[in-house]
Amino acid sequence: MNRIYGVVGIKSIMANWNADFTGRPKSTSKGDIFGSDKAFKYPIKKMWASEDKNAKVLYVKSYKTDTKGNLQARTLAERFEQLFGKNVKDIKDKKEILKYLFSAIDVKNFGATFAEGSNNISITGAVQVGQGFNKYEDSNIEIQDILSPFVDATKKDTAQNTSIGKKIVSDEAHYFYPFSVNPENYDIYTNEIQDLQGYTREDYEKFKRGCLYAATAYNTNSKMGCENEFALFVECKENSKLYLANLDQYIKFEKQEEGKNVIDISKLEEILEQEKVKSQIEKVEIYYNSYTTVLVGAKEGDIIKELF
Repeated sequence: MNRIYGVVGIKSIMANWNADFTGRPKSTSKGDIFGSDKAFKYPIKKMWASEDKNAKVLYVKSYKTDTKGNLQARTLAERFEQLFGKNVKDIKDKKEILKYLFSAIDVKNFGATFAEGSNNISITGAVQVGQGFNKYEDSNIEIQDILSPFVDATKKDTAQNTSIGKKIVSDEAHYFYPFSVNPENYDIYTNEIQDLQGYTREDYEKFKRGCLYAATAYNTNSKMGCENEFALFVECKENSKLYLANLDQYIKFEKQEEGKNVIDISKLEEILEQEKVKSQIEKVEIYYNSYTTVLVGAKEGDIIKELF
């Protein structure tokens, strides 16, 4: 399995791709809207779990009924036991725990921090995802007042009218996430643990599918309006020593007067076309929605496909 670099674009129309604790789209201290890597990974995990009922996805919320009949979120140890049928406290060999962890598709891709009992395991994932910054300069935040059909229960003796809530969205935002895939991250484990399988082409294909469809598939109330709109994959040749910085910084986004989106990858292609770089690249794949988007700067030899 070769190293891969890429960018995934996600659009948000009258939606809130990644909210902060105030309910507003997450932003930096300078006001730049961005989405965290957690917001990117979560829909992919949910897609893996929904498409394959036998898939082991460890780091997602799950619930149990406690002794009093109340619904309660599981601890990490309880989720481990639910998936693997083993109490982590009964496993004395850390290598055995690692084998269980590596059988979970989310751990195999994104790594894990597992601190349960006497175990303190940190796995640097083969897939590393950066922060996804909004590249659309004219984004605005919209606040919608929502009338509830019920009075506030805390003020039911004095309230005269039903309560009013708020829904906060961005009118339009376009997030671009950089990522890298480095299978060699797992060599420190596979070299020491017998029969432990490292990162495979099958693992990558599952991640790639998530990059193309997971945001579109994840239709919650706040995420309705969020869709995958672009993906670029740069696959290095076997044993390549090419190392690339985050590729999203070389991509521009703007809108035509007619309303179509324009994704310009000209600067990125300039870098990839340099002989010392190009000689290390196996292929470049680009996916986008040609019905809504104009792609600028693609080079002859790129594999260009329709996203939908």
